[in-house]
Amino acid sequence: MSMFARLMVAFVAAMLWAGIATAREVPVEDFFKDAEFTSITVSPDGQHMAVTVPQEDRTVLAVLRVSDRGVVGKWDYGADRHFRDVIWANDERLIFVVTFKTGKFDFETAKGDMYASNIDGTRRIDIPNGMFYDIIDTTPDDPRTVLVQRSVETAFLFKLNVYNGNVTPVVQAPVEMGSFLIDHEDRVRFVFGANADGGHVAFRRDGERWTQVHSSGRNTGSFVPLGFAADNRHVYVSRSRDGEPAGIYLVDTDDWSEELLSRNERVSPGGLLWSHDETTLLAVRYHDGLPSWDFVAPEHPEAKIYAGLIQAFPGKAVWFAESSGSDGRYITLRTYSDTQPSEAFLFDRDTGRATYLASAMDWIKPEEMSPMRPVSVTTRDGLEIHGYLTIPKDSDGRNLPLIVNPHGGPHGPRDYWGFNPEVQLFANRGYAVLQMNYRGSGGYGSTFEGAGYRKWGTAMQDDLTDSVAQLVREGIVDGSRVCIYGASYGGYAALMSAVREPDLYRCSVGYVGVYDLEAQYHSDINDHEFGRNYLRDVLPPTDGERRAHSPAYGVANLRAAVMLVHGRKDQRVPIRNMFVLIDQMKKVGKEPEEVIVEDKEAHGFRDLENQVSLYNRMLAFFDRHIGRGRTPPAAD
Repeated sequence: MSMFARLMVAFVAAMLWAGIATAREVPVEDFFKDAEFTSITVSPDGQHMAVTVPQEDRTVLAVLRVSDRGVVGKWDYGADRHFRDVIWANDERLIFVVTFKTGKFDFETAKGDMYASNIDGTRRIDIPNGMFYDIIDTTPDDPRTVLVQRSVETAFLFKLNVYNGNVTPVVQAPVEMGSFLIDHEDRVRFVFGANADGGHVAFRRDGERWTQVHSSGRNTGSFVPLGFAADNRHVYVSRSRDGEPAGIYLVDTDDWSEELLSRNERVSPGGLLWSHDETTLLAVRYHDGLPSWDFVAPEHPEAKIYAGLIQAFPGKAVWFAESSGSDGRYITLRTYSDTQPSEAFLFDRDTGRATYLASAMDWIKPEEMSPMRPVSVTTRDGLEIHGYLTIPKDSDGRNLPLIVNPHGGPHGPRDYWGFNPEVQLFANRGYAVLQMNYRGSGGYGSTFEGAGYRKWGTAMQDDLTDSVAQLVREGIVDGSRVCIYGASYGGYAALMSAVREPDLYRCSVGYVGVYDLEAQYHSDINDHEFGRNYLRDVLPPTDGERRAHSPAYGVANLRAAVMLVHGRKDQRVPIRNMFVLIDQMKKVGKEPEEVIVEDKEAHGFRDLENQVSLYNRMLAFFDRHIGRGRTPPAAD
């Protein structure tokens, strides 16, 4: 073999060994630029659409004409303000909630300020005490009003006039954080929700009295009335008796007999599809691996229309907003896939035509993105867990460098199949990415979620370890090239996993992560009773156990290279977490390889320049330890 041939063989071997994709390197900026929209709702007459648009440190709202996309009205409430619950009260008037959020990974405030306005921006009003209200329903028979609920120690239901902000009391209920259900004659029939201790309750309205029909502790069961059938006697209910994934039942409110309509053995429902008059439940959405719809009324004329629309977008998931018009003429839908961000369409039942409305990120080319596939793992204690593996587009899927990416939360959130900018960036640079819904994740039933309580740092981390081990056994992953990266709780998991498995992870990135469990008692979670009860239930119960399960106090075992990222204004996970970790590392003669602190950022970076800088440095960090910057083996 000639010297040139030997060099070419060595070069190709090195490229394959490094797992480098041959596809174009998409600029980092393309993955993190603000999307063109986050939500689109269409007016009852189908003539206008309300679009929420993210703009770095805020979200703005615009009303556009469907016909030519011309702007009719626009609302911007300033930095850290974001629109939620944009509702068409009628064809000319919107009511909406504006919440407060500072960091990319932060939660919005539970309650926000409420406003109403004509679609051209005229007749704007602030709703008095609107921060205490949640919009639960419109009142088609009275287009000047909507129904709102307020939960302050006990739940109240009001009818709110969207033109002057006046409220008329309807009923009060014995639930601390409750939601009401009315029937088709506008009678209040149920209230359901939670108390500050996390327990779930439900009450039926009997005349002027409330009768309790359900009570359960945190993550032991659920009873959620969803809507009434046309006869106002049968009610659709989401129910779980023993913490298993909830099923959908049709319950007779006279004799309490029930019929099971839909259930998935692994996951709880993730969405519902109703007829335009809301008298018939048409389908139930599940996220069991790939998203799917289970049609429970397949012969209903509207169900056939929806099923046809789903078939019209093969390979994509389809999500439907509420239909518009008195006869459900207009249907707003969004499509997406693992390689393509959302696109929105308006379907006109009368003409049978679907009109393209907008694309969230039209600069992303699906053919350059990498496929995400569901995976299942049986853990060391026999629990089946599920997640997603993304393989670089142009790789052979063998002996790849891996980035484990645990989600934040951890209890309640989960990972889904769909377009994920971070995951696609890493895959575009040649890395496989693993996202497991470890025990404690939401969506798989309350027993599964509760299985993670007080298991921070133990079984929850073992789930990740077992998942990596399976990929290594299958030959998909090179066991000598594994890093772990996460944000918020995911940052905790990234450092704690590296502490518990020092021989597995070559590097660990903690982004606004929890490293000292005691520090969370100084976060904004501890500002209210519900949050304090949550911390009591999910964290290890004693000071000693919390210390033992804090990454900061296990750094003597740490061998992985460490990169830490935090925003100085973070209130959800105070930056003291990072300082405690660094101090403890110094005590054992170690230090992070890289530390990034942004003074003006909070729980996740929002500024595009800061994000681009962060991900470039993160990619360089991964490359040094498991990627192209690591010296490959010599060719024979």
